[in-house]
Amino acid sequence: MLRCIPGETPARPVSLRSRSTRPAGGRLAVALLALLLPAALSGGAAAGEPDHLTLYGAQHPQMLDILVQGFKARTGITIDVRAGDAPEIANQIAEEGTSSPADLYITENSPELLLLEEKGLLAPVDKATLAEVPAQYSSATGAWVGLLARENVLQFNTSMIKEEALPASLLDLAKPEWKGKVAISPTDADFMPIVRVVEVLKGKDAALAWLKGLKDNAQVYDDDEAVVAAVDRGSVAVGLINSYYWYRFRTEAGADKIKSGIHHFAGGDAGALINISGAAALKASKHPQEAQKFLAYVVSKQAQQALANNDIVFEYPLAAGVAANPALKPFSELQPPSINLTQLGDDVEPAQLLRDAGLL
Repeated sequence: MLRCIPGETPARPVSLRSRSTRPAGGRLAVALLALLLPAALSGGAAAGEPDHLTLYGAQHPQMLDILVQGFKARTGITIDVRAGDAPEIANQIAEEGTSSPADLYITENSPELLLLEEKGLLAPVDKATLAEVPAQYSSATGAWVGLLARENVLQFNTSMIKEEALPASLLDLAKPEWKGKVAISPTDADFMPIVRVVEVLKGKDAALAWLKGLKDNAQVYDDDEAVVAAVDRGSVAVGLINSYYWYRFRTEAGADKIKSGIHHFAGGDAGALINISGAAALKASKHPQEAQKFLAYVVSKQAQQALANNDIVFEYPLAAGVAANPALKPFSELQPPSINLTQLGDDVEPAQLLRDAGLL
């Protein structure tokens, strides 16, 4: 048990450098249930070359760029990144199976990693690599390693509502008094773990009732970035987001220009869930040794500190002894729900609940 679980169009083979600053988490692919995606990520001119790896990336491109360039500087090994939304890429790997050209997979939420782990598509991570990160943030079987953590928060418009009037629990947002005041993005992959943690803590029926109440109350947006912008401009009073997006918005707009703040749920509330980003090597990789080198690099102090020492990533490094960006609330002060990564599952049940509630 741990005190922490702590987060467009279909995925396409997009060059890391050509992607916008939009997060890779993006919209939820209902295809998690269907595995019907076209082979959008298949192929790859560089696949098979001894000094070249192929990474399927469902994390923010800026973060991936830091890792890829750092790894190349250390080893001389180049990496071709195919970026896309997390569930879609995971489905692509599942569909490709042993024929996948991917050597590596990085995603911003653990359910997609659990999906691939359950299908037996991941290679065991070297024990020395796993030892760099507290065990509760990686796969229990050693199939993937934890990389970064992000906190879920409630953003609020400071001119529309006072912080003391904000709800104590995420579940309160389904009550009638919040009608028309809440922004959500149920098609964003980051929303799935929130649904799942409510189900784990309160039961399936309660989770469905909560989602139906939220549907009645909420204004729906395409993704967390849209929620952040809507709350800040005053279109809606509060919004459920990963804190990542608000910190980046504040940095880009200027702290004295924005009109919103963030509220940290406490006491193990479902709203305080922390999402874990992880990395894995594919069992089908033609370069297993090089792939393991990359996994060792991404949890090294050098790489983890590089991720923390910038105003782009805004996620918590997981390697022991690496300080987070000081703009973030100290990790030790967060109060997430007490569930483990395995309980978050593989997104199938949350997707069905969202369908049943009419949010997908």
